[in-house]
Amino acid sequence: MMTDRVIFVCTLIIAAVYFYATTLIPSLEIGDPLGPKAFPRLLGGFLLIAAGLLFLEMWKERKQRTPQIDSDEAGIWRHGWVIVGVSVWTGIYYLAFERLGYILATAVYLLALMAWFNRGKWVANGLTAVLFGVLSYLMFVKLDVNLPRGLVAFSWISDGVLVAVNAVISVIKSIRASF
Repeated sequence: MMTDRVIFVCTLIIAAVYFYATTLIPSLEIGDPLGPKAFPRLLGGFLLIAAGLLFLEMWKERKQRTPQIDSDEAGIWRHGWVIVGVSVWTGIYYLAFERLGYILATAVYLLALMAWFNRGKWVANGLTAVLFGVLSYLMFVKLDVNLPRGLVAFSWISDGVLVAVNAVISVIKSIRASF
């Protein structure tokens, strides 16, 4: 499909620009041996992996599919409205990000998108959205990336996740120490 090819090429261009931008980050001689470039390069690597997976999907689909021409005017407009809807929803996510905090805003954002694109699978969608929000938050926090905790009414979520994870880590350490 032509759209997949455009997305693939755009992803490669974005990854190339992103990797070039990471070379412009100054390296410090003091501090973390990985330096400030490690995390952006990791993200760039994941972007390339995503592009590779898209390429594999396009390659498999090319072998299995017969050519179709979608000249339906309503279908074209429907896709346009989906793009507009996702763009508006992403804008709302950006506006709510600081107020709700990373975990809650990301989980709600993903749940709504997954409910639209993966209809009828509420358990899988809910678990994926919540687990992604929590696990990515933990990854960022462990990498010393400050993410918004949200207003006081919502900050208990982020604080609770950190307390729970630290409790689990301390239990694991105490079990390891006993052996």
